[in-house]
Amino acid sequence: MDRYAFGVDVGGTTVKMGFFTAEGELLGKWEIPTDISEYGVHIIPDIAQEIREKLAASGLSSEDVIGVGLGVPGPVDADGNILHCVNLGWGTFNLEAAMTRATGIPCKAGNDADVAALGEIYKGSASKYRTVVLLTLGTGVGGGIIIDGRILPGTFGAAGEIGHMNMKEDETDFCGCGHQGCLEQYASASGIVRMARLNMARTDVDTVLRQCKSVTSKDIFDAARDGDEFSRDLVEEVCKTLGLACARISTVVDPEAYIFGGGMSKAGNIITNTVEKYYNRYAFHIGAKFLLAKLGNDAGIWGAVKLVFDSF
Repeated sequence: MDRYAFGVDVGGTTVKMGFFTAEGELLGKWEIPTDISEYGVHIIPDIAQEIREKLAASGLSSEDVIGVGLGVPGPVDADGNILHCVNLGWGTFNLEAAMTRATGIPCKAGNDADVAALGEIYKGSASKYRTVVLLTLGTGVGGGIIIDGRILPGTFGAAGEIGHMNMKEDETDFCGCGHQGCLEQYASASGIVRMARLNMARTDVDTVLRQCKSVTSKDIFDAARDGDEFSRDLVEEVCKTLGLACARISTVVDPEAYIFGGGMSKAGNIITNTVEKYYNRYAFHIGAKFLLAKLGNDAGIWGAVKLVFDSF
């Protein structure tokens, strides 16, 4: 009998869903809006309804499904408990049990960055490796740690919160987490823009960025490539901070590879090459590879379905 599985990536704006064969073939993918009203009470029923409709349209039942994998934007412990998920309005409850009740199908859940990292190992740029660290460079800095092909969730589901590693004790601005000096204040897309604005306000430096109506991280990297000295120095400083962060991570995790995803990673090899340069300066042992994520927005559904295949 043919068997199937679902991979689901729950975001604050959309829920991305994938329908797979037991052999890992993607049969279809789609997305629905994330209904975060009433503290996210509708999210699980909406996903369950989509699963039922897909099965009905395919002439299948829940008995034909191995499991449902979920990636969510919050810490998930090894027992499937979501430990507060602010973006969705969720408190603490057992996410896996709730989804199983809603669908009648076994469920395995994980943090979205962890799940995306698993996806990159399964079908992405890290398919040659078993122990990797993913850094998502977007509005913030997310992280996922995979050890020997398995997600490392940590005791409280917070392993891989790399963006909140303290990098500067003398920082006066606050991170969104409430602390000061976090990595994402410097190495995220919003962080590099923040630094650009601060530096331009402090000096009368000549830079093409002053011509931008609203500076973006893409503007900064484009200007750096075109030889703008201010932008080049800023990119260098950001990558130096990332290289130091990776060197610190390696003393604990010792990964085979670092993968960079998220919107800022679209800048390409200027990030991986420069981060590697500084990593090699600071690292105890040189040897980790530095890669760009390949799956983009599909990493979550691929990683989520891999959770199913590894669990059931």
